[in-house]
Amino acid sequence: MADWETQPIDTSNFDGTHDNISTVSTSAFTAREPEQISEILSENFNPAFVATRPGPGGTKLSYVEGWKVIEKANEIFNFDGWSSQIVKMETDFTESVEGKHSVGITCVIRVTLVSGTYHEDVGFGSATNERTLGAAIEKARKEASTDALKRALRLFGNSLGNCIYNKEYLRSAASAKVSSAPTRPISNYFTSKPSH
Repeated sequence: MADWETQPIDTSNFDGTHDNISTVSTSAFTAREPEQISEILSENFNPAFVATRPGPGGTKLSYVEGWKVIEKANEIFNFDGWSSQIVKMETDFTESVEGKHSVGITCVIRVTLVSGTYHEDVGFGSATNERTLGAAIEKARKEASTDALKRALRLFGNSLGNCIYNKEYLRSAASAKVSSAPTRPISNYFTSKPSH
């Protein structure tokens, strides 16, 4: 076991097996973990997981789905190595016309690592022409909180979505998607496997 790895948990009391399960420390990272995590965070997201949608003026906007960024954060920091909290959520507008409801909501989320390091960012969500005001609010809140979470996580590095803001990466990602289908398993989000 490398010196940066945490000690395995003794699972013999849980199910009779002696599987080694490695976890991130719940109080702080070990001496080598920040270096290891920094290396992993500098890797670009696998282009196969970059999606596009129509943007304003006929442009294409690139994004990564929220669940993929959360899964990647769990892989890098471990499920109990990071947390998020809503700092603020505000309704920017509500509009009801002829029984159809539209809502816009802004959300600020803070993502905190076990080391105490944190990043905050703002996200926006909207719902248009929903049948009920409740449905519009629910959709807009979910969208705003997911957007804010993705934006806060991306501040930690490329492997959590920051590379999406790099136009050169997006050009190469588009070329890679056209030229070949992904050959790595779906759980591998890196364009190259980081050395451990």
